[in-house]
Amino acid sequence: MDEVMDSQGSMTSEVKPQDVENDVPKANFTDGKEEVLCGAEKHDTSKDCALMDNAQDEAASQKSMDCGFAGGLDESAPAGSQSNTAQTHCSNGQKSKRSSSPGPHPVKTTCVAAHSPNPKFILPVNNSPGKAVSAASDVEMLSPDSPVSKTMLVNNSAGEGHDGSGCAEDSGFAKAQVMESQQFVKDSDSGCFTKDRVHLVTTGTEDAEIAECSGSSDMSQDLIRSQSDARPESESFALHNMDRRWLGTPIDELNRMPQCAPPLSHLKVVPNHTVTVRTDLLREGEVPVPYPTKFKDAWDDMSVKMPCSEKNLFPMETEDGGGVQSRWELIHTALQGGFKSSLDVRDAILRYNTAHAKKWDFTALNLLCTEYLELCEAKTLFEVVLPAMVSLALSAPRLCTLPIPLLKSRMNHSLTMSQEQIACLLANAFFCTFPRRNSRKSEYCNYPEINFYRLFDGSSSRKIEKLKTLLCYFRRVSKTSPKGLVTFTRQVLNNPPNWESSQTQLTRLHITCEGTIENNGYGMLQVDFANRFVGGGVTGHGLVQEEIRFVINPELIVSRLFTEALEYNECLIITGTEQYSKYSGYAESYKWKESHNDETPRDDWQRRCTEIVAIDAIKFRNFLEQFLPEKIVRELNKAYCGFFRSNTNSKHLSAVATGNWGCGAFGGDTRLKALIQLMAAAEAGRDMAYFTFGDAQLMRDVHKIHAFLTGRKVTVGRLYSLLNQYSSMVCKNCRTPRPDVSLYSFIYEKVSSQTAADALKSAKDSGMSPITSDSH
Repeated sequence: MDEVMDSQGSMTSEVKPQDVENDVPKANFTDGKEEVLCGAEKHDTSKDCALMDNAQDEAASQKSMDCGFAGGLDESAPAGSQSNTAQTHCSNGQKSKRSSSPGPHPVKTTCVAAHSPNPKFILPVNNSPGKAVSAASDVEMLSPDSPVSKTMLVNNSAGEGHDGSGCAEDSGFAKAQVMESQQFVKDSDSGCFTKDRVHLVTTGTEDAEIAECSGSSDMSQDLIRSQSDARPESESFALHNMDRRWLGTPIDELNRMPQCAPPLSHLKVVPNHTVTVRTDLLREGEVPVPYPTKFKDAWDDMSVKMPCSEKNLFPMETEDGGGVQSRWELIHTALQGGFKSSLDVRDAILRYNTAHAKKWDFTALNLLCTEYLELCEAKTLFEVVLPAMVSLALSAPRLCTLPIPLLKSRMNHSLTMSQEQIACLLANAFFCTFPRRNSRKSEYCNYPEINFYRLFDGSSSRKIEKLKTLLCYFRRVSKTSPKGLVTFTRQVLNNPPNWESSQTQLTRLHITCEGTIENNGYGMLQVDFANRFVGGGVTGHGLVQEEIRFVINPELIVSRLFTEALEYNECLIITGTEQYSKYSGYAESYKWKESHNDETPRDDWQRRCTEIVAIDAIKFRNFLEQFLPEKIVRELNKAYCGFFRSNTNSKHLSAVATGNWGCGAFGGDTRLKALIQLMAAAEAGRDMAYFTFGDAQLMRDVHKIHAFLTGRKVTVGRLYSLLNQYSSMVCKNCRTPRPDVSLYSFIYEKVSSQTAADALKSAKDSGMSPITSDSH
C-alpha cells in the first residue's frame, strides 16, 4: 500500500486544482454564519444550539443547518424547490418521489474562469493562522476529474476556437465528412443552451493531445492538406457549438433508475450473498432487525476481526509479570469516561492503542475543537454528539451480530447491511477500535486503512473540513437511526469481450461541461474514479473526486473495512448509500457547507436508489505508455467490469454517468479515456452521460468524434483496431514526449480514407465514375 500511496502522492506538488463551486443552494442565515453542530432554524435569531433542544424534531433540524457539514452529490429536493441540484440517483427500486419522467431537474453549475474570484462561504470558524501542514505519510489520492489544469478563456471567434489539445477542430476530414458531422449534431443536439460567453477549458496534465499536426511525417502533411480543405466547415462547426453547454442526446432521454429497473426478487441469503438483517422483518420506514439475535464471534482469515470479539486481547502487567485482558472491556472503560476537550478524546483512544501513543498526532482534531467551532458547537460536540457516538460504537455486540465476510480478491460476493449497522462500524472506526488495522505489516496489509487516526493528525484545512463533514453524519445517525440497507458487491470479470472482433455499435452520448456525476447523473450508474484501495486518501489527506464522495456519503467508507485491494479485472459496486452533507470547492478549497436531507427513493430492499461503481485506472508516468495495446485492453476490461451486469436486458440498464476517469494525476489522456469508456459502455449495453468538469473544448471534441464514428457505423471492434494502429504507426517510433499527430486526427484520417476507398471500389464494381468531392 505504501507504494500505491506514494505513487499517488508524487503528483501533489505539481497539481493545483482550480476552485470549482459545487452549485448547491446557499443557505440564508440571520447572522451571516453557518453553525456546524448547532443547527439553528433559518428564522431563529437566538444563539441556542438546536442540538440541545430536544423538543425540536429531526425534520426541522435537517431543514436548517442541523449539522452543517458538506454535500453536493445527489441533492433530493423536489424539482420546483430552491435546490439547484439533481434529486435522485436510483438503482433497482420503485415508489420514486421524483416525477415518473426521468427528465432533467434544475441544475446549474457555473464554469468559472481562471480570473474569477473564488466563491466564498461563511463558516462560523476562525481561520487558523498556522500554515497547513500534513504528515509525510499523508498523500493526496488525486482523482482523475480533478480540475488540475490551468484555465483559459475561449473566444467565440473562428480563429480562437481551439485550445491546442490536438487537431480536434481541424481534424482532417474533408468537406463531405464535416458537413455530415454537422448534420449529425443538428439531428442529435436539441434542448436549451445557456449563452454564456466564457468557457472553462483545461490544459496541462489532463489534455493528452498537444499535437499541432506539424508535418513531421508524410501522414502529418496529408492531414495538413486535408485540414486546409476542410477548415471553413470545421470552423463553422466549432462556432455552431461554441456557446453550447451540452451536446449529443438530451440527458432526459437516457435511462435512469428506478424507472428502467425490473422488479426486485425477494431479498434472501444465498451462497454468494451475505445478509446481516432479518429479511422477513424488513419493512418500509422501520429500522432493520439484526440477524442473528446474539453476537456470533469469528476470529479467522475470512471475516472482519471485530473489536468486541472475546479473542481481542490486550497485554497487561500483573504481579506475576504479565498477562492479558479483554481489549473490548478496556475500550468500554476508556470511552465511557466522558469528554470535556479533544485531549480527553485523544487520551481515551490511546488507552487501548498504547503502541502508537508516541506516533499518533491529534492536532487536526484539537484545532477543530479550539479554533474552528463556536463555543455552542464545541459544547454540543462534547456533551451530545461524542457521547452518542460512544453509545453507537459500544452497541456493536447487539447490532453487528453476524460475522462480516472479507470481500477478497477473485471473489464474486455481495454483502448487504443495515445503515444502522454501518453507523456502528464507522463509530468504531472514528474511535480507532478495530484490531490489527493500524499497521501495514499486519494480515490486513492489502486492505485500506479503516481506523481514523490519520484523519486527526496535522493542521491541514482539508482534514478540518473532512472532520466537520463526518461529524455531521454522526450527529444525524446517532440522533435518529437510519432505516435502510446498503449492498456492497465485489465483481470479477472472468470472461472479457473479444474487443477486436466486436460488432457492437457505439451507444448514445450526452456530454456536458456543466454539472456533476453526482447531481446530474442521479439514477445512473455513477463512476467513482477509484484508487485500488477503495476510498483512496479519505482517512488521510486526499480530498478530490473519490474522497469527496466518500465523506458526503460516509457509508461508502465502511467498504474499506472488508474490501481487499482491487485487482486488474475487479470492481466494487455499492448500492444504497445516503448523502448527509453539502459542500463547496475541491481539494484545498473544499468546505463543508450544510447538512443535506437525502430524499432519494428506496427500492424494495429498502436501499437508496444510488448505485456507485469503483473502478481504478492505471497510473501512467509516461504519456505514450497508455497507447500500448495491453494497456488499452486492461482499461477496456476494467471499465467493462464496472459497467456490465450478467443476465440483464439492456433496456433495464441505466446510463453510465462518468467523466475524465484515470486522467489528471493518473496521467491518462482525456480523449483516449473517453473512447475507452464509450467502447466499454456500448459493449455492456449502456448509454453514457459524460461530464467534462468545465472543459468545453473536450466536450466539443468528444461529441464530434462520437458523431463521426456513429455516423459511419464504426463498430467497437473497428475502433479497437484503429487504437492499435495509432499505437504502432504513431506512438511506437515517437521520439518526443507526445506524438505530433493526435489520436482523433489519426482516426478521422483513417476512417475517411477507408470510406473513400470503399466508395471507389463500389463505383468500379458498378461501372460508375466515383464522385471525388465526396470521397476525400
